[in-house]
Amino acid sequence: MTAAPAPGVAGRLSFLDRYLAVWILVAMAAGLGLGRLVPGLGDALAKVTVTGVSLPIALGLLAMMYPVLAKVRYDRLDTVTRDRRLLIPSLVLNWLIGPAVMSALAWLFLPDLPEYRTGLIIVGLARCIAMVIIWNDLACGDREAAAVLVALNSVFQVLAFGLLGWFYLDLLPRWLGLGDGQGLDVSVWHIALNVLVFLGIPLVAGFLTRRLGERARGRTWYETKLIPRIGPYALYGLLFTIVVLFALQGDAITSRPVDVARIALPLLVYFAVLWTGSMALGRAVGLDHPRATTLAFTAAGNNFELAIAVAIATFGATSGQALAGVVGPLIEVPVLIALVHVALAARRYFPRAATEPSPDGTDAARA
Repeated sequence: MTAAPAPGVAGRLSFLDRYLAVWILVAMAAGLGLGRLVPGLGDALAKVTVTGVSLPIALGLLAMMYPVLAKVRYDRLDTVTRDRRLLIPSLVLNWLIGPAVMSALAWLFLPDLPEYRTGLIIVGLARCIAMVIIWNDLACGDREAAAVLVALNSVFQVLAFGLLGWFYLDLLPRWLGLGDGQGLDVSVWHIALNVLVFLGIPLVAGFLTRRLGERARGRTWYETKLIPRIGPYALYGLLFTIVVLFALQGDAITSRPVDVARIALPLLVYFAVLWTGSMALGRAVGLDHPRATTLAFTAAGNNFELAIAVAIATFGATSGQALAGVVGPLIEVPVLIALVHVALAARRYFPRAATEPSPDGTDAARA
């Protein structure tokens, strides 16, 4: 999978890569249309679930993540784990700043809509472990760094999600005199299972594919022959996931446009502020462009699969909390694909490593 839309590189992109933003918008529209026009489609898609997530979505997520994780050079992970300039800001952004920013925006923009406000806060607590892999790869981020940060987010998600839910939804509102607060009935084991399925399975599969492939045919064959063959399936999985996700909730989204708009506004502010601030922080602490990009996308992305599952399990499938969770990817997908292009354009402001494509496209596009 190639991702470098600079003029000199665009000619070498595949048709799918070159017009990815268009395909994503088409997939969203197709999903919304199917959900609206086909009676009972949402119920049928939601009937069978994996850890509270529709089985078709689960399959799409696994198909989406596996090729990217098969690209990771696992023998280089130690260079990431030693980089405190990356790890410490990532943990702070994800588990201190991110939830606080989303909570503040939810109260600021939705003071009179407690269900939607709660749903947004849940989205902010669910740090991304899935689709961020795609955005990072498209933006030429550091794949090894993404693997490490996603793994860290997974561990912290299991340990901290329930605690942060209690703090932001129950304790903090009572402290500030904003009401009695709401509890969040979520099992640690449910979150752990979610992490195991949506990160563990593709991670193990990707690791074994590289290990066995390199052992059998060597790294050159693996990266020049095998990876180009399986790489496009990440985007196929992404588009399939988007179609199914929006088909599930097409009627809810299209029947309440004003509510969707009110939920969308704080989400837009959240993604813009957190991504831009994280990218600037990465530059300020001396990270190169690939790792600053990874820092930004892992900080701004959210695990909407977990957020939707928790909202439905706790408040019901037709609740305002669940609708807020569904609007999350409706806004996240086009915004973060736009930020992929911003990240690529920002390469000129970072020192360039010898192996990194130049902004004017004079170097080879990244595979």
